[in-house]
Amino acid sequence: MAYPLITNCPVCSKQLKITKLQCNHCHTIVENEFELSKLAALGQEQLHFIEIFLKCRGNIKEVEKELGISYPTVRGKLDDIISALGYSTQKKTEVDKKKVVTMLEKGEITAEEAIHLLKEGEL
Repeated sequence: MAYPLITNCPVCSKQLKITKLQCNHCHTIVENEFELSKLAALGQEQLHFIEIFLKCRGNIKEVEKELGISYPTVRGKLDDIISALGYSTQKKTEVDKKKVVTMLEKGEITAEEAIHLLKEGEL
């Protein structure tokens, strides 16, 4: 039985490193220090979100429908994942009002979400 890969030490919570790999077929064992991808450090919920996001080809409206969450929640989850991967999530200080109106006209966001975006300056 295989267990899910853990990336942090259960004792001190620091990142673990992989030092041993074994082939299930021929039983070859390779020992060294191996690096995990950045994605391996994400939690199950974050990985599920990424899977849905990719399945929807990055269409936030489809992600909203699939997960039953609002546009700002989708954006928040994306920002959390971007941060967890070590990238900056600096938000623009100026809102592109035309983009908000266009998204509202296309039905990509609700009127309430448009108001929120315009008030908060998130886009």
